[in-house]
Amino acid sequence: MASTGLLVVSNIKQLGKSLRSIEKYVNSLYIHLNVSAPSPAPAWSRLISQLYADSGSYVGTKVDLRVLLTPLKQQQQYMKLGRTVDIIFSDAHQPELCDRLRAALNISKPTIFLEDPSNTDLQLQLPATTEATNQKAYPNVVIGGTFDRIHIGHKIFLTQAVLRAHKRLVVGVTTPAMTKNKVLPELILPYEERIKQLREFLTDIDNTLQYDIVPIDDPFGPTASDPDLQLIVVSAETLRGAHKVNELRATKELCQLDIFTIDIVESKVNDGIHESKVSSSNTRIDMLGTRWRQPEARPNLPERPYIIGLTGGIAAGKSKMAERLGDMGAHVIDCDKVAHDVYEPGQACHEKIVKHFGKDILAGDGRIDRTKLGPRVFGNPQELQLLNSIVWPELMVEVNHRLANLRSGAAGPMPKIVVLEAAVLLKAGWETNCHEVWSMIVPPEEAVKRVMERNNLSEIEARNRLANQVNNADVVAKSHVIFSSQWAYEFTQLQAERAWQMLNKELDAKQHSNL
Repeated sequence: MASTGLLVVSNIKQLGKSLRSIEKYVNSLYIHLNVSAPSPAPAWSRLISQLYADSGSYVGTKVDLRVLLTPLKQQQQYMKLGRTVDIIFSDAHQPELCDRLRAALNISKPTIFLEDPSNTDLQLQLPATTEATNQKAYPNVVIGGTFDRIHIGHKIFLTQAVLRAHKRLVVGVTTPAMTKNKVLPELILPYEERIKQLREFLTDIDNTLQYDIVPIDDPFGPTASDPDLQLIVVSAETLRGAHKVNELRATKELCQLDIFTIDIVESKVNDGIHESKVSSSNTRIDMLGTRWRQPEARPNLPERPYIIGLTGGIAAGKSKMAERLGDMGAHVIDCDKVAHDVYEPGQACHEKIVKHFGKDILAGDGRIDRTKLGPRVFGNPQELQLLNSIVWPELMVEVNHRLANLRSGAAGPMPKIVVLEAAVLLKAGWETNCHEVWSMIVPPEEAVKRVMERNNLSEIEARNRLANQVNNADVVAKSHVIFSSQWAYEFTQLQAERAWQMLNKELDAKQHSNL
């Protein structure tokens, strides 16, 4: 299968048919528009936006589509592309054009013509509704955004800005200071990576511009100080922000920016969870319950049973997720319940705790009274650390004992998958005892609300309790699958089913390859 192709488009009405014919051959595709005559580059903006929007219906996200803008600006066939093109397709019989492209891109394979060879005179025409007022280009154009994992909406937005710039495009990319209130902010790529992906995409579609891509910590970024800017491109929902930019520039005696507004691309998912537009938030939501990161090799662990470490913050929904996975066939070991067992009289853990904290933490029956022990450690980091140093090793000894029993078959047939539910999994360093880590996250404010309601605590008490746990960003950094229970019960169930099916498919494939 060729990894990258180039499609010469002469008949926009055949785009859907062409893409469906090509998608099985490529995973990335450049679009070269075979235009009829030189025209101002912005004149093609509506057609290209529609092309991107329609492509989502034909190939979804399976093919990374990029419409080349350099030929529209320079009317030349030479292009410097970031990816090696393996093959050229054409929706009309244009052998001379395709041969020039093959030579320029050093492609040895013959062109694949998708239509009747007699179809030779087709070229793209400008839409009859193109207005002259939409065709103005500017030396210096500015845009801004998060640009997390470039999708169709981004491609339309970026293309509109590139078409309207003929010298320099300034792009402001938000840093964590501005993304903390986004949906699932912990899943947003680092801004350095987003900038890298942006630069690669922009230079690919048009290498004639100077790209100044900068991180921004506030809503204004370069627009607050750059005197050379003339145009700002915004979406309909951020138009108000563009007016605020001009208000600020007026106070600094900077020229007012012309404003070009594009429509948002509507999402086809209307479930009350996803946003109504194509967005990075929807992309992150769709990543829940999927493979976030490949597991590291664990040569120290037997292949069976396959151990999932399930963790997350207080009130994130770990226990309910463990229950879901148990219902689907996993054997669940609840480390909180195991901890209760190792606290029992006669256990080494019980003896060590009483020796340090004294007998006044005991109930009348000789068991450790957690309501007496708790106040001794919470709010006292040294004592809490000492308690953990006693309990965690003993708890893992007991967990390993139970795993050994499962492997021996003493408790019945060995389970295929074991879920080790542990709030302290990462703090205790137990992730190395698991084949991979699955985690539950909810927004901090949602966690505070849940802890207050569940434990009848004040807001201050709830925040103090949450302050002692691993934050969401650190949990995500060590996770291989991520869930979030901040939406409806059914959506969390869907995440669980997706992850369970994925893992079983992977394990079955691995077992089959070992036969």
